[in-house]
Amino acid sequence: MNSPAPPLVVLTGASTGLGLALARMLMAGRYRVVLTARADSRSRFDRAGIFESDRIFIRELDVTVAGERDALMDEVNRRWGGAHALINNAGIAYRTVVEHWDESAWNDIMEVDVRAALELTRLALPAMRARRAGRILNISSVGGMMAMPTMSLYSAAKFALEGATEALWYEVRPWGIRVSLIEPGFIRSDSFRGTRFTRRSFRGAMDEGDPYHAHYLCMADFIERMMERAPSTPDDVAGCVLRTLERRHPPLRVYATPDAHLFAWMRRLLPRGLYHGILYRALPQVRTWGRPGPADSR
Repeated sequence: MNSPAPPLVVLTGASTGLGLALARMLMAGRYRVVLTARADSRSRFDRAGIFESDRIFIRELDVTVAGERDALMDEVNRRWGGAHALINNAGIAYRTVVEHWDESAWNDIMEVDVRAALELTRLALPAMRARRAGRILNISSVGGMMAMPTMSLYSAAKFALEGATEALWYEVRPWGIRVSLIEPGFIRSDSFRGTRFTRRSFRGAMDEGDPYHAHYLCMADFIERMMERAPSTPDDVAGCVLRTLERRHPPLRVYATPDAHLFAWMRRLLPRGLYHGILYRALPQVRTWGRPGPADSR
């Protein structure tokens, strides 16, 4: 008898960081893997020594383009009978206070971090329902259960993703489809350098006279230090994702780093006023925030 084909996993944002670490682990395992990345990032696979084979399929995908999402999942469904697992890893981040949001940044992050993941999920579900089995893993963040100043737009997107994913957990459970959110905290990497700014938030970060300048300066230094000193690496988090994928009964929320466990514990056990008070007082140099500057006096 012919042995069944290995399970097929579709992974977005696979060319760098956590996605690349996870791609390597999936390739080393028992899976067939569809690795996706934007066209301008495809060369990263070559530099990483990742090439197509009978188990590895590389596809260009801009997750914000509906036609590209449709084409990818149509091929997955026609050629391989659908994905056994979908891992929505593609994402972006913005550094901005609420007052410095703009419509372009709002649309940008919601398209990438929320809509794209849910649209790909929607396209993957019919085959999973027909099979009465499947896995959806959405890569979220500690920023999806708690917010930090200057990262409000990022948390808005992750909170939205978590809410929709929680609803999905209930909706597809009757078909044996398991849904999980992976929530890493700080990861030792330089990914913070890719954080985007709005026009006004960039000006606020550069201009000492901006009312929010201290917010940006202190939080940028804090986040950089935390990521450089974090005990968890992309490989550690990728291992957590892989273990979740292979668990028979994975939980809805998976805390992927030690600090994620700590913050989840604090949220559960501390009165909410005390919880927020502790975090506020722990903000870097928070007593310098909001001091009058030239922009306030104008």
